[in-house]
Amino acid sequence: MSVAAERRAALPWEVWALLAGGFLVAAGYGIVAPALPVFAQSFGVGVTAAAAVVSALPVLRLLFAPVSGRLVARVGERAMYLAGLLVVAASTGACALATSYPQLLVYRGLGGIGSTMFTVSAFSLIFRLAPEGRRGQVSGLFTGSFLLGGISGPALGGGLVAVDIRAPFLVYAAALVVATAVVGGLLARSTGLGRRRDDPSVAPLTLLGALRSPTYRAALASGLATGWAVQGVRVALVPLFVAVALGREPLWAGIALTVFAVGDGAMLLATSGLSDRRGRRPVVIAGLATVAAGTACLGVLPNLWVLLVASFVAGAGAGLLQPAQGAAVADLVGSGRSGGPALSGFQMATDVGTIIGPIAAGALAEGFGFGVAFGLSGAVAALALVVWLLLGSRPEEQGTRPA
Repeated sequence: MSVAAERRAALPWEVWALLAGGFLVAAGYGIVAPALPVFAQSFGVGVTAAAAVVSALPVLRLLFAPVSGRLVARVGERAMYLAGLLVVAASTGACALATSYPQLLVYRGLGGIGSTMFTVSAFSLIFRLAPEGRRGQVSGLFTGSFLLGGISGPALGGGLVAVDIRAPFLVYAAALVVATAVVGGLLARSTGLGRRRDDPSVAPLTLLGALRSPTYRAALASGLATGWAVQGVRVALVPLFVAVALGREPLWAGIALTVFAVGDGAMLLATSGLSDRRGRRPVVIAGLATVAAGTACLGVLPNLWVLLVASFVAGAGAGLLQPAQGAAVADLVGSGRSGGPALSGFQMATDVGTIIGPIAAGALAEGFGFGVAFGLSGAVAALALVVWLLLGSRPEEQGTRPA
């Protein structure tokens, strides 16, 4: 089938099932986001320790990622996806019962095992099912499903915090159970989805083989920046910035996170499939530049309106960046071979940023102020931008092929 025909074809219904699951997962994650660092501080710890709780989940996810890739190949993507959701549900429910900071840290961290199970499975399925000429669009839809959930989650989470600091964790656990039931019921209709269908004539893409590609190395750099600035520091420091620097109630932290998600979602809608038409590299570069600018400006002035505007700008950059870099990795893997190790490696790079970012930025915020912390996070995105600029134009990352 030509690329033009693939772009006109309907997406497989399994893709829509995964999008529904992504929405429910993100809605629950967004509910917890405003509460997590504030809950940690309720045990009498400082800003750095409170920010470190955000890193607990990606630490376990990072450690378990190599194992999850092998389990997906052995057990099947569908089973691993559903099992991962249930593990995170149990971990999140346990967080609501934590009576000390170490307990909260351990319970949150254990969710990383389930997180990598369903994340690697979902990415493997979504890229395998996506038509070759529409990987950028499907990657954008997958990202968008998380963001739609993220738009509804943080504001609700901020409101729940005002009622009970533990309530968001219980609601998130329930949302994950619902996601498991909904997605499991939908995917049960697909008789062959859990079995791998690799082309025996094409060698699997190993991590070492992927690392030989300059595009993959550039994607690792931007993935680390995404984890640092978009997923880690934003979630860890914005609630603390609102409480400590602005002296506002937690509801405004939820609103700021929602504004970021709105900017992200608006950009996704406006540029759907853009990297399929224009190539991955220019879209990634534009996204990194916007993320760097928006993130660096977050703490320039201790002003609520500056925070909201900068959050929207950073969100718009993320809406450009994440689908394009994900599609660039999918282009390297293709649809006819296993690419679990390469996908796991990309996730691990993101997790490294998610782990290191909140801790480093939290320490800087405590010692030098929030402006320095957000400035460093913007610089990390700028460094990834330089890597993509030096990459040059390569056929493997264009995202477009002749029809």
